[in-house]
Amino acid sequence: MWWQYMLVFLGSFLFDVVPIPFPPAFTIMVFLQIEFGLDIWLVIVIGVIGSILGRYILTLYIPFLAGRIFKKSKNDDVQFLGEKMKENGWKGQMAILAYTLLPLPTTPLFLASGMARIKGIYIIPAFLVGKFTSDAITVHLGKYASENIGSIMQGGFSWQSITSLVLGLFLVCAVLFIDWRSLIQRKKFTLNFRIWKRKEVINDINNTV
Repeated sequence: MWWQYMLVFLGSFLFDVVPIPFPPAFTIMVFLQIEFGLDIWLVIVIGVIGSILGRYILTLYIPFLAGRIFKKSKNDDVQFLGEKMKENGWKGQMAILAYTLLPLPTTPLFLASGMARIKGIYIIPAFLVGKFTSDAITVHLGKYASENIGSIMQGGFSWQSITSLVLGLFLVCAVLFIDWRSLIQRKKFTLNFRIWKRKEVINDINNTV
């Protein structure tokens, strides 16, 4: 049955390594646990490890990806936001912990930290505690609340999962399009949609082809 636990690891990893808001990784964990009748604690531990690795890799490659597709001003803006996050010290850690305790995609959190070039060691500890706690609760609830695989599939398209996905997309847009320096320094809310390196990206694609 080792390959089934490998699916748990790979599923959690893939859900959390992409830079767009996917449904929370616990959805694939619940699905596989019920589908194969896996040991629930092994599913939780392996799934959380996969999620952490995925998020860590996300923070490593996002700065390079952001540098190629976003203007320097937007990258500087998000890095400024990241510096403010680090200045908060333990308050920042508590905010990360509180966020990960919620059944929400953590993509916006890691997208912002990656673009801000915040080291993973600053994010991962609080993420580990919150992720393990929230996933343990959710996977257990999924086991006892779901009678069969059909109900899990239906639950995947419930209003809760749709709301979670929409909120995740909203938070990503907030990270990208809000002028954070203007908001934090001058208390002025400003949106900036001209953040893309359009000409540079097109030239890179043409050169690659």
